[in-house]
Amino acid sequence: MPFTQSSSLMCVCVCVCQNASYLQRPDPDLPICVERTVLVWLPLAFLWLCAPWGFTTLCKKPAKAPLSKLYICKQVVAGLLLLTAIAELPLTLAEDYGPSSDSTAQKHPVVLYANPVLFAVSWVVVMLCQECVRRRPRSVDSGSLFMFWLLQVLCAVFQFQTLLRDALNKEEIDDLPRFCLFYISNGLQLIALVLSAIADVSPEVKIISQTVRKNPEAKATFLSRITFSWFNSMLIKGFKRPLVQEDMWDLNEKDSTQTICREFEDIMAKELKKAHSRLQKKQNKRKTKNDHQSGLAKGVSQDVLVMEEMGKKKEKKKKKKKDSESDYPNSWLVPTIAKTFKGVLLETALYKLIQDILAFASPQFLKLMISFTQDKTSHAWTGYLYAVLLLVVAFLQSVILQQYYNRCLILGIKVRVALMAAVYKKALVVSNDSRKESTAGEIVNLISADAQRFNKVTNVLHLLWSYPLQIALAIAFLWIELGPSVLAGLLVMVLMVPINGWLATKSRGFQVENMKFKDTRMKIVNDILNGIKVLKYYAWESSFEAQVQEIREKELKVMRKFAYLSSVSTFIFSCAPAIVSLATFAVFVSVSPDNILDAEKAFTSISLFNILRLPLTMLPELISIMVQTTVSKKRLEKFLSGDDLDTMSVTRDDSHSKNSFVSLDIKPGRLVAVVGAVGSGKTSLISALLGELHSLRGRINIKGSVAYVPQQAWIQNTTLKDNILFGSNLDEEHYLSVVDACALGPDLDLLPGRDQTEIGVKGINLSGGQKQRVSLARAVYSSADVYLLDDPLSAVDSHVGKHLFERVIGPKGLLKDKTRILVTHGISFLPYVDEIIVLVNGVVSEVGSYDGLRASKGAFSEFLETYGKDESNNADSDYEQIDTLPEGLEPQADDSLEDIVSSTLKRENSLRHSQRVRVRKNSSVRSKKDSGDKKGQRLIEKEAMETGRVKFSVYLQYMRSMGWCFVTWSFLFYFIQNVAIIGQNLWLSDWTDDSVEYFNTTYPAHIRDMRIGVFGALGLAQGFLVFFGTILIADGSISASRTLHTNLLSNILKAPMVFFDTTPSGRIVNRFAKDIFTVDEMIPMSFRSWIFSILGVLGTLFVICLATPIFIAVVVPMAVVYYFVQRFYVPTSRQLRRLDSVSRSPIYSHFGETISGLSVIRAYGHQQRFLKQNEDTIDQNLKSVYPWFVSNRWLAMRLECLGNLVVFFAALFAVISRDSLNSGLVGLSISYALSMTQILNWLVRMTSELETNIVAVERVREYAEIKNEAPWITSNRPPDDWPTAGNIRFDNYKVRYRPELELILHGITCDIASTEKIGIVGRTGAGKSSLTNCLFRIIEASEGRILIDGIDISTLGLHDLRSRLTIIPQDPVLFSGTLRMNLDPFEKSSDEEIWTVLELAHLKDYVRGLPTGLQHEVSEGGENLSVGQRQLLCLARALLRKSRILILDEATAAVDLETDDLIQNTLRTEFSHCTVLTIAHRLSTILDSSRVMVLDFGQIVEFDSPSVLLNNKQGHFYMHIQVVGVLNPEFAQIL
Repeated sequence: MPFTQSSSLMCVCVCVCQNASYLQRPDPDLPICVERTVLVWLPLAFLWLCAPWGFTTLCKKPAKAPLSKLYICKQVVAGLLLLTAIAELPLTLAEDYGPSSDSTAQKHPVVLYANPVLFAVSWVVVMLCQECVRRRPRSVDSGSLFMFWLLQVLCAVFQFQTLLRDALNKEEIDDLPRFCLFYISNGLQLIALVLSAIADVSPEVKIISQTVRKNPEAKATFLSRITFSWFNSMLIKGFKRPLVQEDMWDLNEKDSTQTICREFEDIMAKELKKAHSRLQKKQNKRKTKNDHQSGLAKGVSQDVLVMEEMGKKKEKKKKKKKDSESDYPNSWLVPTIAKTFKGVLLETALYKLIQDILAFASPQFLKLMISFTQDKTSHAWTGYLYAVLLLVVAFLQSVILQQYYNRCLILGIKVRVALMAAVYKKALVVSNDSRKESTAGEIVNLISADAQRFNKVTNVLHLLWSYPLQIALAIAFLWIELGPSVLAGLLVMVLMVPINGWLATKSRGFQVENMKFKDTRMKIVNDILNGIKVLKYYAWESSFEAQVQEIREKELKVMRKFAYLSSVSTFIFSCAPAIVSLATFAVFVSVSPDNILDAEKAFTSISLFNILRLPLTMLPELISIMVQTTVSKKRLEKFLSGDDLDTMSVTRDDSHSKNSFVSLDIKPGRLVAVVGAVGSGKTSLISALLGELHSLRGRINIKGSVAYVPQQAWIQNTTLKDNILFGSNLDEEHYLSVVDACALGPDLDLLPGRDQTEIGVKGINLSGGQKQRVSLARAVYSSADVYLLDDPLSAVDSHVGKHLFERVIGPKGLLKDKTRILVTHGISFLPYVDEIIVLVNGVVSEVGSYDGLRASKGAFSEFLETYGKDESNNADSDYEQIDTLPEGLEPQADDSLEDIVSSTLKRENSLRHSQRVRVRKNSSVRSKKDSGDKKGQRLIEKEAMETGRVKFSVYLQYMRSMGWCFVTWSFLFYFIQNVAIIGQNLWLSDWTDDSVEYFNTTYPAHIRDMRIGVFGALGLAQGFLVFFGTILIADGSISASRTLHTNLLSNILKAPMVFFDTTPSGRIVNRFAKDIFTVDEMIPMSFRSWIFSILGVLGTLFVICLATPIFIAVVVPMAVVYYFVQRFYVPTSRQLRRLDSVSRSPIYSHFGETISGLSVIRAYGHQQRFLKQNEDTIDQNLKSVYPWFVSNRWLAMRLECLGNLVVFFAALFAVISRDSLNSGLVGLSISYALSMTQILNWLVRMTSELETNIVAVERVREYAEIKNEAPWITSNRPPDDWPTAGNIRFDNYKVRYRPELELILHGITCDIASTEKIGIVGRTGAGKSSLTNCLFRIIEASEGRILIDGIDISTLGLHDLRSRLTIIPQDPVLFSGTLRMNLDPFEKSSDEEIWTVLELAHLKDYVRGLPTGLQHEVSEGGENLSVGQRQLLCLARALLRKSRILILDEATAAVDLETDDLIQNTLRTEFSHCTVLTIAHRLSTILDSSRVMVLDFGQIVEFDSPSVLLNNKQGHFYMHIQVVGVLNPEFAQIL
């Protein structure tokens, strides 16, 4: 055996020695021993290396997959190959040792024995590998087997042609058996290669592809996967017609949100635990240190302390900053991401490493090509071989790079999804203290901007080690070319590191500042959208617009600084390659007169410098991304590590309930009322029972499940039915009884789709009372054990309230056997409760039954005597009347202020409604409306989405916003810079010719200096030109950002109310958040890169055509192919991008909805359902995101192949015309061609990115062009003191919601005199709200007019009109900011005036008690004030306006009776000189009005004083009073 090994090795050595003789001829060949050893063993070695990976599945239980025909064919071919291998062994043995063998003849070499054995074993391995593929779940083929067969066939080509050539030359075959066996084996290998390229789709995968929306990736072959050809079907569909969401394929299980999050959350929990323990140690250490220092300080004299005081103040600031950074667990997020996705990270790292190594092969081939053109004696085939090798290396590089990009992008999106889901999950469990640290706007920014940054950084993560590696390799190769001279270039690069560090530090500061402004701006935008109705009523839009614009200007100022800093960075790094090459070449030619720059050295070096260019140019951007991500990392870590709600604060067992200030014992099945003044802690008690408050001491025990009705109803943007069911299964009988008990029957008749009607965001198309009854119905339907009812009856009319109490909450209601805790201000309900709890300042004052508390003669008894006389006396008669309502007067939908949409939807059905009412009046038969024709009517339409190409007008609009001057000059600077690059390279090409001219002579110093000087000047010129171009683009883009944001904000504020009613706030927020972010940061970058790319491509083609004019013949067809590929791809890519934008809005909407309904979701324990809904919403978005990434890779793969062909043809034509070309031009041409692939790829990416990003401008423009309401100010201005009297006149006033709909008000004509107090009553849909909305011109007249003090209001500007009227709306809306800003946003009033109105609104003592007084910060939505306090602030607003006309949507329902009495007195005294219109909820409050207006179906049916109307026993008003039960002997006596 040792002999055979040595002889085999000797054979190979001899072959290598002979190799030169075989190649030094025009028709080269390889020696036979190389063909039979190296070329045979190479593929087999590859197979054996890959096989162990596949064998792992053999150990597992075999899958039940049947044997497919393709599998059988593959195994048969492998079996036949095994037979051919086995057949060759006995043949050789027979020839050497058989009976007919010649013993004196030389024996066959060992290779002929070894190869058949190796082949036989290998074919068995192949058969086992094919079995492994069959057993592997959902596997269709093997990439390693395909590569093996390909390698095998390619290596066999040499032996194939050698045997054929010998046979043809000798005209006979020497060794017929082996000749036949080889060609049979070769044929079988070709068949095996073809079979390995076909997908063997298992039945399991077929079933999946049929049930799932046919995602072709599941059954794509290896070839299809590496070229992304499986994506063709979607591109064809997208090319034929615009894609829609239904065309998207379902996600693979591994790519779904649920799968991604499961692993991420497990690892996050472990890492967070470690971070918490680190923080604990750190805090303990700091505490010990502080204790030690304070011990020492006791001995220090007072004088020294005084002297040190100043120093301590400075230190305090630093310490405070340091403490704030370290008071939460940090440095755990990055390890979590790394551990979760470690597999993909390692895989992508390997791809990147291979790609980087391959990138350095091209300059070496370029060097060989230049030496080939210089050496005219070398054979032509050498040049062709180099050209082919250039093509092969470039193709391999493309394949690996695209696989790397694809995995990186998918990894990025997975990281983003994991973070979004983690933030959402955290928001569901975060404690109230932690939640107050972040507003809804800031949390939305966490899932939009911060998660997106992590997405971006994951894509470029490997560049952190790849760029230094590329720089190191480039320097190593440059050293080989130019020797120690390369150290000069290296020194220049090292000097740039501190500059880079300084730029990064500054960038970070700007980024932090920018994010703060972004958060503040989004907070105010959220406030504006939440309180838009109040802004319109009070004409406050311009104040809030100014606030947003002020913050936006600060944001743009920081952006400008950041952009200028980027320009400096761009200048330095565009100069970098030129300066580095200048320093290197200058030193090289200067150190020795013998060093003359030739083409080989220069262009190999330039090629290496081109590789250096990208790492050097991208490093600052990479550092900038890292800096931005560090900021986002801290924000995410702070939020995600915040304290969770203490789930143990409320336990579920049979013990009694306890609260930190309150001791209660509530028995099962009892009805307990909680009463107390505003701010006494009633809502806090409910929150404590829900576990929402931080428990200082004590515990709470609740037996069974909980249902919760909050004081302000939380309604989801879904159907009415789904709002009631709230995730429970439908029990039709129970559902109908709940709807009936909650008095929702009449409302369903009015809604266009009955219970399938879609409810708008925040229940926008329901009145306040309807929302509250839906909220109550949700609780009742849930069939819980304990009901926590936080004042649900305050928002409904008294008669509806009594109906709800009797049918639902009271002793005979649906919940009679349940435990009910009812917070209420309604005294009439108290006699019917089992127990009453009286709260005073968060402490239980009294507990007992109604009679017991009255008898005790305590505070409650006095309270009853003062405020409850009428209501308590009438309690019994009220219930009797409820049961015997007059026909047609069953409990109606309440009369609170409806939205316009609501009134319109109701009005559309008014005709049928009136017919139904008449039937009821005339007959005892109650006819049911046939609602079969009504499907669930959508209020919120699907988001509008442009289709087809982005219109050129969108680009023009962006450029117009930038300013044509900026656009033109920046393009001109970039163009001249590109000319300078070409000039520099042509100069270098000319410089290299000096090596021929001054061969073997001294190189003149003046020529050397001139060469260096011009080369350096052109390099510096490039830097300055780029610097100026970038500064101009930065200024232009900031101008565009300002213009687009201003137009968007201005137009949104001028949009009519109907727009906000029918558009989810998430969509509008998306415009201000994601789309403006794209306009600010993404588009300028894309625009700049696109200009660079287009000029780069044109420059490259120009240089190649200059060197080899024949190349023009190839450019034309390639340009045509390029154009068609791009046009075929763009429609799909663009539409996928739009689908991404549209499907992203619901993520934000759902998120915002969840934040606002957090306490309800937690109370019902529906966190898991909402998590699932969030996952589904994100998955819908991912369905368009994943294909978009693949579409980019599909295109890049094809364009890179096109770029590779440019390299190939440039090299090929250089070989063909080498006699007429000098080596300098060849070097220039091919080095340019090598950069072509990258530039071409970049160009298409930038074209696509620019087009997809410009969609943001399209979306912003869509909302900036919404039809506006009437102008705010017109030329017809009223006098400053208008209205002086407050006379209102309606003259045949008719209103319709939209031109195609029926009238809402049918010719209202009436006169309201100055200082009259008018009460407005009527059923739901009667037109009460429409009437008041018309005064503010929320709805415009279709006929007739309204005159106020003789001036037609339609001739005035909206702000002139609205600022002179005052309304106190039903829902108290406050904005985040100071108390003062909430009262007087324009700062027109003095502090004295504000304190006066606060005193009148009974808030003075409360505000004085606050540490900051009027500067007290109101949290988002006024959450840090009780609902009653918010209502009193709204009263203070009205008092401050001093208007002559007040519209009161009687909004005192949320306050206790004592405060209500104070408010009524304030209204009577302070507004005695005003004309007051009151929409009545509690009719007792309008019985002292001057006149009462009764509306029915948009017409005035009665309008007179209350006493006259009450005398008309057949009148509408009398019937209303009779229903409510206000009329009683005592009251009649007063009248």
